[in-house]
Amino acid sequence: MRPPLAVASDHYLKLLRKQARVEVVELRDDERVERRIPPRAYVVLLDAAGRTQTSEQFAVWLEDRRHRGLDVVFVLGGAFGIELERCDYKLSLGAMTLPHLLARVVLLEQIFRAHKILAGEPYHH
Repeated sequence: MRPPLAVASDHYLKLLRKQARVEVVELRDDERVERRIPPRAYVVLLDAAGRTQTSEQFAVWLEDRRHRGLDVVFVLGGAFGIELERCDYKLSLGAMTLPHLLARVVLLEQIFRAHKILAGEPYHH
């Protein structure tokens, strides 16, 4: 039986794939992260010290990057976080520390919610 958070992550990935090109890549070695980021990507590091946004603000922020033709790459570090040489923006999901998989589910849900907001569609999950 799969852990509930893995099921939730898969659920939002399935929903998102109808809206945008989304890929989740898990790496066990932090040193390999930088090499996996495409050179022209807009890099967003999830960090407790980053900026917080409402869902509506996040939707507008995400749409602005899309209009600029940028591929956004979200990087979520492991238990001890991660530092990147190249980081364009630091985003916080809130002041509390979340387990890695829960943070992934929250991020995927917010990306999906952003697409619903931008499309003017109702969303009440």
